[in-house]
Amino acid sequence: MIDKTSKPFQAAQIIWNCWINGETIKSLPDTLRPKTREQGYAIQAHFEQFSKYPLFGWKIAATSSSGQNHIRVSSPMAGRLLQERVFQPSAELEIGANRMAVAEPEFAFRMCKTLEHRDHPYGQEEVISAASTLHPAIEIPDSRFQDFTDVGEPNLIADNACAHEIIIGPPMPDCWRTMDLREHSVKISVLHGPTHHGQGSDVLGGPGDALTWLANELSKNGLSLNAGSTVTTGTCAQPIPIKSGDIVRADYGVLGELSVGFAGQ
Repeated sequence: MIDKTSKPFQAAQIIWNCWINGETIKSLPDTLRPKTREQGYAIQAHFEQFSKYPLFGWKIAATSSSGQNHIRVSSPMAGRLLQERVFQPSAELEIGANRMAVAEPEFAFRMCKTLEHRDHPYGQEEVISAASTLHPAIEIPDSRFQDFTDVGEPNLIADNACAHEIIIGPPMPDCWRTMDLREHSVKISVLHGPTHHGQGSDVLGGPGDALTWLANELSKNGLSLNAGSTVTTGTCAQPIPIKSGDIVRADYGVLGELSVGFAGQ
């Protein structure tokens, strides 16, 4: 039974309404504002109840020092991926009211084994062995706060770690398991526009490191990383600005590529 009078529910309802209506707020009311990361996650948890579908997976935000500096946080943050916000490469998206208006290339793991929450941390080898496939992904983040660079970690976690829309591509070749993804180059470009370069090490030292961080972040908050979940591990290049009419391409070299278009004005 959902307690609709609880402060986490009321805060989540405000953020959710902003999300679906393309609106922003300066801040949550003082009585609903989270003061800790744990309180932020308690608010975020309600988005699963608002969604029409089972949870698709998780995202990791602020996985680089530059990203953390930009939004003034000191560590990464986990957010929930909602099925209705996940798209195929063939989709054409609308930028609409998105004020961040950037695209980010990411590595996305699909899990085949559940990593239950437990008292001791997971190691990377155990976490990677629980993943079945690796996919290219492009994230289109956004925030429901007018100044997302100044609201702090608890509020950004409550804001679902700036989750908005994500495009997931087909599985990468199985050779990814024998590659050092930390050294793997990635680039994202806008057709007839700029190109940004990066590599796997730009996300918490590597995509495997980021996935391991996520498993342990969930575990210490009493959550499991379930089989069937998809985890996007954070941008491995500087986010690239986008506008209506753009076509964006993420290039992973021998591991494939992924493109998405945005409807014109």
